[in-house]
Amino acid sequence: MTATIRSLALAAAVAMLGLSQASAQTYPARSVTLVVPSAAGGGTDTIARLIGDQLSKQTGQGFVVENRTGAGMLVGTTAVAKAAPDGYTLLVGLTGNMSVNPSLFAKLSYDPLGDFVPVAMLANYPFLVVVNNDLPVKSIKELVAYLKANPGKVDYASAGNGTGQHLAPELFKMATATDMKPIHYKGAQPAYLDVISGRVPVFFDNMSTAMSLSKEGKVRALAITSKKRSSLMPDLPTVEESGVPGYEYHTWFGLWAPKGTPQAVIDKLDAEVKKALADPGVQQKIVAGAGEPATMTRAEIDPFVKSEIAKWAEVVKRAGIKVE
Repeated sequence: MTATIRSLALAAAVAMLGLSQASAQTYPARSVTLVVPSAAGGGTDTIARLIGDQLSKQTGQGFVVENRTGAGMLVGTTAVAKAAPDGYTLLVGLTGNMSVNPSLFAKLSYDPLGDFVPVAMLANYPFLVVVNNDLPVKSIKELVAYLKANPGKVDYASAGNGTGQHLAPELFKMATATDMKPIHYKGAQPAYLDVISGRVPVFFDNMSTAMSLSKEGKVRALAITSKKRSSLMPDLPTVEESGVPGYEYHTWFGLWAPKGTPQAVIDKLDAEVKKALADPGVQQKIVAGAGEPATMTRAEIDPFVKSEIAKWAEVVKRAGIKVE
């Protein structure tokens, strides 16, 4: 009897594998939803639509962006975690919801590592360190010296609690043993009004916006937060080469599927994303938006996210950022 049950179980498993492989061969057979857990028009939405459009061209099926906002990206992210694991509902994840939220929320409604399967990384977008034109510093070394000479007396602008504009300078403070106080705003636009006027002299912000204002002479750019210089501003040094060893910050974006999605479907998606990122037109648009196409392999994603979760947990703890 036991042998019969085992044989039936094995046969069932083989049959399911066959169905999974057959399904993957025809995937996608209908439209795929790319869930963006933030509002339309932002960085996550932009990269999702760029990659989605290219995947649609390659596969002949629509990759449709759906913005599901709310609760610090919990709404959209949780929805994908609970979606059917068939490859037709995917998450466009990023630094915030996949590595920072575990530290900001005492009770998280999803597990970034346990509830999802990584598909592919998409792109990385660095920040620029910019200061008010009247601040008497012209380099990162001079900024560090100024901060040490004025401990706790210098404010930096933040686009909100737990945002990249909040965490990047907190990471900088840890790396340089300096002290600045955050002034929180409801987004980068109102923050820039005070940075340009001089009320809040320091800002770490997305390169796309910061670069434009720097070139217009409204703020002074000191460095880029990526590991290497950008072709868009080749004369601007990195924070690391400016005297802060190991410092690096960028917002990264990737694609995840609900746990249990057939491996063959994940493999096909991974191959299609790689093809999309290799397209010259896609690369040009990412670079023009002050980013760089991702080069991380799928096998590297989970270990990377795990290390990012640990890093931001330490930053949040040391900075005393309030956990919701």
